[in-house]
Amino acid sequence: MRPSGRPQSEKIASDLRAEIMAGLLPVGSRLPPIPQLAAERGVSTATVQNAWQILKEEGFIVSEAGRGVFVQEGLPFPVRAAAYFDPSTRGVTYKLLGVAEGPAPADVAAALGEDRAVCRCRLMLRGETPVELSRSYYPASWAAGTALAGRGKIKGGAPAVLNELGRAERGWIDRVSTRPPTSEEEDLLKVPQGLSVLRQFRMVYGDGGRPVEVSVLIKPGHLYELEYQQEIPAED
Repeated sequence: MRPSGRPQSEKIASDLRAEIMAGLLPVGSRLPPIPQLAAERGVSTATVQNAWQILKEEGFIVSEAGRGVFVQEGLPFPVRAAAYFDPSTRGVTYKLLGVAEGPAPADVAAALGEDRAVCRCRLMLRGETPVELSRSYYPASWAAGTALAGRGKIKGGAPAVLNELGRAERGWIDRVSTRPPTSEEEDLLKVPQGLSVLRQFRMVYGDGGRPVEVSVLIKPGHLYELEYQQEIPAED
């Protein structure tokens, strides 16, 4: 096995993070004392303290004076990455960061079939925790001058406008990848240092498979899991 160049504190933080996300360390459970964990891992107590500091900054664990260190209550994960956020039922809100018309990124332009697009940029939050940065693009040839190009929130959301325009959503196709966050993503989504983001490239289509929206959805990787489902037909 190739030796890892990561500091021991990061390795321990990664191991504990994985155990928390897998439910092996349940929400509310108490972590072993620092000396015990240091002895088990063969590291110094300072190394364990550094690992705990990483997880505290990520929001996975919390110290309680006189009691110890516990897995944080109310953790916002796991959230299924393909789920549609409905603020009215899921406790999710959003901030509209900006709306602009201009040249579309190359992959967006290829999917839309147009070089120019109206872009709506939003930051989604679950409580106070940022959970998604989204940019939704609409072909400028028909979206310019509509509510999609407006600078305010849309009652009923973009689907309501698309319905009014005769371009109702009929489905979407997602492409999902992972990469380090950009400086903007790290700042807005509060991505802990060294962790990655999930990038969903979503092509929304209407009647006849025509594209009506392309969204680029960026999610903090440590808060999400992907879920796939496949039906297996019974044998005759």
